[in-house]
Amino acid sequence: MFMILFNFKSMAVIQRLFLLRTAAIVIQLATVLIVYYVMSLQISLMPLLIVIGVESLFHFLSVYIFKNRQAGNAAIVFQLLADIVFLSVLLSLSGGATNAFVSLLLLPIIIAAVSLPSRYLSIISLSAISSYSILLFRMPEHTMHHMDMSNHFFAMWANFLLSVVVVTIVVGAMARIITNREQSIAKQREEQLKSEQLLALGIASAQVTHQLATPLANIQLLFDELLDDHPEHVAVQSMRHPLEQCRDQLGYFRNLATSIREEKTEMISVDELLRQLNDSLHLHFPEQTVEIIQREKVDGHVQSDAMLISALLNLIQNAIRANKEQNENDITLTVYICQQYLHIEIRDFGAGIEANISKDQQDLLGEKLIESNSGLGMAILLSNTTINRLKGSLKLFNHPEKGCVAHVRLALVTSS
Repeated sequence: MFMILFNFKSMAVIQRLFLLRTAAIVIQLATVLIVYYVMSLQISLMPLLIVIGVESLFHFLSVYIFKNRQAGNAAIVFQLLADIVFLSVLLSLSGGATNAFVSLLLLPIIIAAVSLPSRYLSIISLSAISSYSILLFRMPEHTMHHMDMSNHFFAMWANFLLSVVVVTIVVGAMARIITNREQSIAKQREEQLKSEQLLALGIASAQVTHQLATPLANIQLLFDELLDDHPEHVAVQSMRHPLEQCRDQLGYFRNLATSIREEKTEMISVDELLRQLNDSLHLHFPEQTVEIIQREKVDGHVQSDAMLISALLNLIQNAIRANKEQNENDITLTVYICQQYLHIEIRDFGAGIEANISKDQQDLLGEKLIESNSGLGMAILLSNTTINRLKGSLKLFNHPEKGCVAHVRLALVTSS
């Protein structure tokens, strides 16, 4: 019944903490009333009720503040420290270290162990130990010496200290292992989905290429006949270059598919990479002004395959599309070395990323298909997959002045 009303696993950490505190406040109030009215034990009723009332007020304010706000680690630490303070005050008013419920100081440590990083867990653990120690050493002298109970109370304190160490080390380590495993599983699931998307795209592309091969061959035969009959005709001559481009692209795609299937990679010098990229730019985008800025002489090699140039061209094509929307035709390509990596920054002068997609979708660019006014982000997805396969990374961000920057980072092997 409890799990039906509260889906505990799907809650955020702060929501779980609030739910547990609500139950704790109810139990505290019921315990105080039962002890005083039913068991007829002499306790400080009004001070205890005042503390519970202040704790309830703090709880309601916390729930209100974090109702529509994300809680970071610092906020959770503050909430757990507040729980330790309230519990310590309640214990000090009802027997201190002699109270049977003093072991409840372990609960904030357990919550921190499964919810917070190690440095925050240490803060909570030290706070709970300090609280128990203050309760122990503030006990009246006659209580400590009555029936020689001092050794017993110190043994309880030592047992609490040992319990804190065990929870901090063992539970904290297990929580981190589980968290890392869940993150690894989630990453593998995302990679599998991405691979399935790319496989579907590859199959569709192969089918289209195969279907185009026969019509293109027929058109080539017709062109050869027209060329024999009308060799000087302007329309016939204008068909030559587009047909050659289509034939070359089909041949390039076949070689590309073979290379990808056999997973062929090679080391290519940075100079050769930039030369191939520059030649491809002049061939495919002659109307664009692409300025290659090399901050320093790059003497080294990067891992490459048949898809690397295409991946970079996809990013440049996106930059060109963004430029055309703003009637611009300038693109800057900056190359430099930083921390044994080759960095290539492709900047356009368009409207930027936020012009076509929402803020929430920006983090998903390159990871999955994102529907926007300019398409589905397929080119970026393919480029990102290729660059990741070569142990590189791709990031997209807006330039402070104008336009967007595609930042490509590739591992560099220097000649030295």
